[in-house]
Amino acid sequence: MSDAAQHERFVTEADELIFLIEEVPRRLRRMFTVSMAAFDMTTPQWRALSYIMRTPGLNQTMLARQLDLERASVGHIVDQLEAAGLAERRAAGGDRRVWTLHPLPKAIEILPSVRKAADRLYLELLRNVPLEDIDQMRSTLSRMVANISGLDPD
Repeated sequence: MSDAAQHERFVTEADELIFLIEEVPRRLRRMFTVSMAAFDMTTPQWRALSYIMRTPGLNQTMLARQLDLERASVGHIVDQLEAAGLAERRAAGGDRRVWTLHPLPKAIEILPSVRKAADRLYLELLRNVPLEDIDQMRSTLSRMVANISGLDPD
């Protein structure tokens, strides 16, 4: 049996589907990195800042959960946001070990431009995809997340 024939039997249709699902965020992250470079911001910084903007006062543990990252990694991202003048840590009332995160005016100032850049990218991603397909995809992906949620060790 040829190597190609063995390969065809090994890679299933489910594999092909999962590979395709994984390809979208991989390419999206790469394009998002290019888009955010104009703002001297990385994709993880944009993701963190978007949660900070949405929920001012959340702490690093909550942010780490939202981003599905370790607290140390989130701490590094927040360090970068602080250095860029986009966010700041504030001591949580009475507990000096807990820091809350808040956007700074510079973040609020650039938000409309960053939002437009993100929206342009999303528009390109969804170009030629009918609204009905988007709705079906959202429903299907939501069911897939629910299916594997019980398997998640967190």
